[in-house]
Amino acid sequence: MDFYILNAKVFHKHSFEDRTIHVVDGKIKLCTAQEVPAGAETFDAKGMKVVPGFIDIHTHGAVGVDVNSATAEDLRKIGRFFASNGTTAWLCSVLTDTVEQTDWCINQFKEYAKTDASDAAQLLGVHLEGPFLASEYKGAMPEHLLQQGNTELLRHYQELAEGAIKYITVSPEVPGVTEMIPEAKKLGIRVGIGHSGATYDQAVQAIKNGADLATHTFNAMRLFHQHEPAIMGAVLEDDNIYCEMICDGLHLVPATVRLLVKIKGMERVIGITDSIMAAGLPDGNYHLGVNDVVVKDGDAKLASNGTRAGSTLTLNRGLKNLMAFTGKTLEEVIPAMTENPAKMLGVDDHIGFIDDGMDADLVLLDENNDVAKVFVKGSPVSKEA
Repeated sequence: MDFYILNAKVFHKHSFEDRTIHVVDGKIKLCTAQEVPAGAETFDAKGMKVVPGFIDIHTHGAVGVDVNSATAEDLRKIGRFFASNGTTAWLCSVLTDTVEQTDWCINQFKEYAKTDASDAAQLLGVHLEGPFLASEYKGAMPEHLLQQGNTELLRHYQELAEGAIKYITVSPEVPGVTEMIPEAKKLGIRVGIGHSGATYDQAVQAIKNGADLATHTFNAMRLFHQHEPAIMGAVLEDDNIYCEMICDGLHLVPATVRLLVKIKGMERVIGITDSIMAAGLPDGNYHLGVNDVVVKDGDAKLASNGTRAGSTLTLNRGLKNLMAFTGKTLEEVIPAMTENPAKMLGVDDHIGFIDDGMDADLVLLDENNDVAKVFVKGSPVSKEA
């Protein structure tokens, strides 16, 4: 496609500018209105703001589809729903499962990757949430499937995925895990620490060994104590560690979001959904991996014990929540949903920003900062997806 987006305020280099966007072959070229040739195809975005497409690095599903049982076509269904809400790129998060089922999930991703899905968010790869996690902080993880660190198994997954595993969540205190982190990095996998009761020293060692981020910070991890800062203290203290945050007002109350942002700075927080198959659907009974989940008032909890189990959040809602919780401007919070996850994953050479040569993953926001129009690699996405 070859067209121009006119009359918009374009988010460029952390501020909104009066720019014209030329979309050609799925890429961005910034220009001026005077450079638009007569007769060119145009989209009038008067009154709208254009921001980079949102990137969700941690989600287990939506619209009735659970990643752990999603076929290739199901993954497309999730991607279409995400795109309609402004998320133009994502990782599918596989909950701790059997080796056989995890293999099946990876194969479904590979099948999906072969298809033309221009009407859906780009599926960047796979996030493994486990199985190398601590039972004490397992959350929704099936305890009998948790394992000690196992580099050979991780290598098996990455070889089967043909390099598509981009991120794994591990618990530093689990035997063999900290030693496994450098091997994960050699395999091209970003490492998050979470679901963990690690001591401060254990977490610091994991960071020294190459951990990149904290998984759903404050949730399913040992909290800070003045005599034992624990994993929580380690990730808050380290300036290089990214911190995921679920801005649904349930996993983190507004004051906690403000505290996290104040400590880490906006450049080191990543907005995620941790959504489950109930996202986009009403309250009711659902599942997350092997778990039965009950959603009431939009809050997802395990049927067995009431433990919170993912969310029903979408990133467009998370963006507005983050503004409301912190009092920060749209310009200040956009990076949490765009450039920060792109930088953490190492894909900021083609997504996460609006600039020349970047993928035309674009979200047009109206005067209320609601999603009005979405383009994925320059292709328009239906709002009815």
